[in-house]
Amino acid sequence: MGVRSEGREAAIQFLYQRDQGGGSGVSDLEDFYAFRGLSPSARRFCESLVSGLLEHSAEIDIKLREHTEHYELERLSAVDRNILRLAIHEMLYCDEIPPVVSINEAINIAKKYGTEESGRFVNGVLDKIKSTLQRPDRTPSPKSGSETIEPQTPFN
Repeated sequence: MGVRSEGREAAIQFLYQRDQGGGSGVSDLEDFYAFRGLSPSARRFCESLVSGLLEHSAEIDIKLREHTEHYELERLSAVDRNILRLAIHEMLYCDEIPPVVSINEAINIAKKYGTEESGRFVNGVLDKIKSTLQRPDRTPSPKSGSETIEPQTPFN
């Protein structure tokens, strides 16, 4: 598993734990890392994702509610809800990550940790959101470069 995939998976696990009442914020990540264990690169990526998501959580949840109109956000499974939140964060605020990469990663995590239907559900919601974006689907946004997430290298 690559560093970014490992960081995303850890971020989802942390957000799930937080959602279930097991933590409050980025300051709890150290305890989480002690339990889970991650490489330094995966930790940096995970922390940048979690802190960015928490910073923009209100906007992310608004976008999620808009695209899950027949579902109450609180009634979505905690796994699916947090996978969607993280992918939406990446699509809206991480210009150096192409939206299709965020969607593909989210689907893979949903298939691994969610229900039998999670992959399709996550794909459907994120595809609707992708269609509203004003950025390239398959390449980093031209305005990227000022983000806090480290660029991907072949060694990450």
